Amino acid sequence: MIEGEFAVPSLGALADEVATVLAGRHDPGVVVFERLLNAVVSHSFRDREALTAALGAVPRQFKVKPHAQVRCLAVIIGEAVGPVRAEESWEKSGGGWLELCQHVALGYIAGARTGEVAARLRAGDHVPFLLSVPSRQTGAVEPYELVERLAKYERLGIRPGPADLGQALLRCGGRMDPEVVRAAEKLESAEGIRLAAWLRQGGLPHPAGRREREAGEAERPSRRRGARNGRRILVGHQAIEGRGAFPRQFWSLFRVFEPRISCPHWSLPDHRDAHTVATLPWHPDIAAARLLTGVASAADQDGNGSPAFLEALASTDGPAGPAVHLAVAYGLASVPEPDREAAVRALVVLASRGRLDGELLGRELTELVELGTLRVPLLTESLRAAVAVPEGAAAVWAVLATALPGLLACTRPQLHGALLAVAADSARLSGGRGELPEVTALARRPGSSQLLKQARRLRDALAGA
Repeated sequence: MIEGEFAVPSLGALADEVATVLAGRHDPGVVVFERLLNAVVSHSFRDREALTAALGAVPRQFKVKPHAQVRCLAVIIGEAVGPVRAEESWEKSGGGWLELCQHVALGYIAGARTGEVAARLRAGDHVPFLLSVPSRQTGAVEPYELVERLAKYERLGIRPGPADLGQALLRCGGRMDPEVVRAAEKLESAEGIRLAAWLRQGGLPHPAGRREREAGEAERPSRRRGARNGRRILVGHQAIEGRGAFPRQFWSLFRVFEPRISCPHWSLPDHRDAHTVATLPWHPDIAAARLLTGVASAADQDGNGSPAFLEALASTDGPAGPAVHLAVAYGLASVPEPDREAAVRALVVLASRGRLDGELLGRELTELVELGTLRVPLLTESLRAAVAVPEGAAAVWAVLATALPGLLACTRPQLHGALLAVAADSARLSGGRGELPEVTALARRPGSSQLLKQARRLRDALAGA
């Protein structure tokens, strides 16, 4: 039923892996977390006493606050090996939920699912596996696998958890095979009928987005701690239909999203990771839009980085729209080096999978530099690093072919030589052709400065010389 890297390990292997994860403090990653979460559920269904014997002695106390997924796994294991409280109803696990902020909408969904799992284990209401176990590293669930899982639930007479089913549906998207839809239509439960309808409509609809530029003139650079330079570009989106069929904790996702320049929740780095993207793997633009404020803070405010988040956005199968490209733009000029390195990898991944819109990213970079938000030396450093990566030169030239004229116009001349050198290298290595009038004009000027030399290199590369 569940195979490959998400397959349920033996009890001995599970105990060893759990002990390793709980002894650390870092993010275990989507594959490890999802596999262990499902394995605890599955072994509890098979033999709770054996699971308790295997995991009961695993330490679950932390000297240093670990990653959110490590803490979550510790709670789940505690409920799995603790005493059964059959008098408690797991169906009321989300009753005390209160929406605080739309920026953490995907966190509400993840929390609803794990809260439901914990409550179900506590009540002794076991299931053979979670419906929402991913089929891919991105978090995506294959439609045919979800149909098979729900069919087994029907055969066993087990009722799916609303949050688990809701997460499974959100992870199910892409091209729907007509045969899979017909198989879903043979299911008889209310959840099966709902799945068939979900597959027929192609999964969660893609809401219309809107790009919003922060009003006002760019601020002068400041050395004051926490000061923010420049102005941001953010992305919102319209409401999504169909929230009523999901638990209330999911409803924040379906509301109209109005981006905010500042919010007390975006500073929490645990919300900007691969797990957040894996909650909605076919809609990376929604994830990026919700958390773009935090991503931007690493570029214009020396905020917390989001390297895992940036790479996960690029690795999904869903369409990469304005929010994803803006996230990469901010990442390429982020102050934390890990963010810049991750943004370079994200740029190359987008290009290698045919999902990079070079013109869009080029325009965003130009405007963010004009607004004083991005630091050109950091951006140049990232683009130079990308050129050195296989397939990176083509990606960089696809961006600079649009961005270079604007960047030359809105930045200090002292920065132009390094930028033109990167452009020349990317054009030469990728076989870029054409003419940029601004570069041609520079190349014709008399002199032997580095600026003019690099302008001539780029002119000649574009001419195929």
